[in-house]
Amino acid sequence: MKRLGVNIDHVATLRNARGEYHPDPCYAAKFLKKIGIDSITIHLREDRRHIKDSDAKKICSIKDLLVNLEISTRNEIVKNALKIKPNYICIVPENRKEITTEGGLDLKKNKNKIKKILKLFKDKRIRTSLFINPSLKDIKIADEIGADCVEIHTGKFANLVKSRKNFQNELKRIKNSSKFGNLMGLEIHAGHGLDYEATKILSRVDEIKEFNIGHFIIGESVFFGIRKVINNFKKILS
Repeated sequence: MKRLGVNIDHVATLRNARGEYHPDPCYAAKFLKKIGIDSITIHLREDRRHIKDSDAKKICSIKDLLVNLEISTRNEIVKNALKIKPNYICIVPENRKEITTEGGLDLKKNKNKIKKILKLFKDKRIRTSLFINPSLKDIKIADEIGADCVEIHTGKFANLVKSRKNFQNELKRIKNSSKFGNLMGLEIHAGHGLDYEATKILSRVDEIKEFNIGHFIIGESVFFGIRKVINNFKKILS
C-alpha cells in the first residue's frame, strides 16, 4: 500500500483566523495518528502564516508520529528545523507573495546551497526530500546533490484533471520522472493540489511510494468528517 501523509497547515489557518487556540494542529496530528495515517506534513513558512515554531516543536515531539517538515532554504528556517529535529524534511521554494507553493525548486540555480543544507540534515539522520517539477534534469541534480527522496509537484496535473482538460502530457512527465528517479535510487513522492480523482490516476504509477495531501483533505472534512475522507484516500491508495 502506498503511504499517505496529511498536511495539516490549514488546521492552523483556521485557528489563526480567530487568533485563538482552536482548532489545535497538535491535536489534529494526534487524531490523525490515531486513525492510521502514515505521516504528518507541516510547512514552517518564513512568515509563519499558519504553522508556528511552537506548533512544529510540539508536533515533532509526539511519540511514534512521523513528521515531514517542509522548509525553505533561508538560514533562519534551516537552523530552526535542525533544533526541532523532525523525522523528515522537504525543501520547498518559497515566495512571500504566493498564496500556495507555485512550483518546484530551481535546482540548477541553487544546487550548491541546497547540497550543503541536505548534508546538515543527513548528518542528523533526518530523511531529506526536494520538492521538484516533473523534470528529468531536476531528478538528475537531486541525485547528484544527495537527496534521499523527491516530491514531484503535481499542481499542474491536478488542475488539468479538475478542469476536465487533457492531462496526458503532464501525466507522462510525472511517469517518466518517477521511473527515472526510481532507477537513480531516489524514493518518489507526489504532492500538491491532489483530490480523489487526481490521486486515483497517480496511484497507478508504481514508482510513487508516498502521497502528501492537505488542502483538499481539510476542506472536504468540513462536509464529511476527516475520518471518512482519510478512509476514502486509503481505499484509493490500497
